[in-house]
Amino acid sequence: MVNIGVIGYGYWGPNLVRNFAETSGANIAAVSDLDPKKLEVVKKRFPAVKVTTRFQDLLEDPGIDAIAVATPVNTHFELGMAALRAGKHLWLEKPMTETSLQARQLVEEAEKRKLVLIVDHTFIYTGAVRKMGEIVKSGDLGRVFYYDSTRVNLGLFQRDVSVISDLAVHDFAILDYLLGEHPTAVSASGINHFPGTPENLAFITLFYESGTIAHANVSWLAPVKVRQILLGGSKKMIVYDDMEPSEKIKIYDKGVSFTDDPKQIQEMRVGYRTGDMWAPKLDVSEALRIEGEHFVNCIEQGKVPETDGQLGLRVVELIEAATSSMRGRGETVYVKNLRKAA
Repeated sequence: MVNIGVIGYGYWGPNLVRNFAETSGANIAAVSDLDPKKLEVVKKRFPAVKVTTRFQDLLEDPGIDAIAVATPVNTHFELGMAALRAGKHLWLEKPMTETSLQARQLVEEAEKRKLVLIVDHTFIYTGAVRKMGEIVKSGDLGRVFYYDSTRVNLGLFQRDVSVISDLAVHDFAILDYLLGEHPTAVSASGINHFPGTPENLAFITLFYESGTIAHANVSWLAPVKVRQILLGGSKKMIVYDDMEPSEKIKIYDKGVSFTDDPKQIQEMRVGYRTGDMWAPKLDVSEALRIEGEHFVNCIEQGKVPETDGQLGLRVVELIEAATSSMRGRGETVYVKNLRKAA
């Protein structure tokens, strides 16, 4: 049994506590939050769980094996490092840290102490993204031409991070999972419409050595909530609409072909292929539950998580690159290949 302590019972903490409480092989031992009123809620829902306003109590408890940090990103490094140095396995919310230097230090600390470090990029554990990954890896999609994402809604405005860290972070993780390669360059533009606040709208383009191009439109200022990804390949194309209640993934047997046949040199030399569309059956298990079980399994068997610290580091580096480009009004920022470096 893996005993888990959760630091932070705000927006995402309740979801973590609920899922860990129902995960086989896991036990919620304690919850820490600075707000006593939130701890009262924990006590009513989970009477056996210890509560405290001091996160240090969780670190000093020898009965706690792992710590899950669900606090603002500017506290992730301090709390994460304290947990690792206390000998606890670590679950960190996304984004992993404020800077890539901090992320790298956490990765090194976890490796040195042989502790499991997982970053909660929950979309990687959804049935939809896993199905997309299965299709890409099987070659059924063909060569990946483009990834086009729209991730917009009205709010929630953040005080400590921009819309890139809040929303585009999902696309960075999904792209890493689907393509298995790191971008070579990033270009972004964005704006904060309200002085003194982080950017609330951004358009990001990522360039890959393979020739794939990815684009993400993220915003807190849209009148409707949209969560849609278009993934185009040389053989097939995919539409992923996360707002769809059932058929979230639709695969289209559509494409374009060109010919260099001299006999057709006077013609357009382009052909359009239109075939069937089908919606594959997806695993509808809650992604957070799957991720929680994966975390416990990694601790018990000494495995490396799918969304490990290295993935978290790569995502933070892309946030930095996109932010730098955005502040430079779209200036191209080149990034090193962290997959090779790792």
